[in-house]
Amino acid sequence: MVRAPLTPEQLAAGRRLGETLRGARGARSQAEVAAEAGISPETLRKIETGRLPSPAFGVVVALAAVLGLSLDSLAAEWAGVMGEAARTA
Repeated sequence: MVRAPLTPEQLAAGRRLGETLRGARGARSQAEVAAEAGISPETLRKIETGRLPSPAFGVVVALAAVLGLSLDSLAAEWAGVMGEAARTA
């Protein structure tokens, strides 16, 4: 199955998610956080740099739990980015 290309708004939301996760990680290493979340450090690196702008929901849930982030706040932040992009289009 071929995946449809992501829109510019989705790519921007993915970058914002990565920035949020990177900030929440703080001084902890990517390897430490990835191991606790049950993902590879490479996957975490791709998410944090925006190269994987739409990670699987389960991955986001695991990272949020490890980093002490609320899924509601992550969703609201994502929606805010999407809403802002739509208003300026």
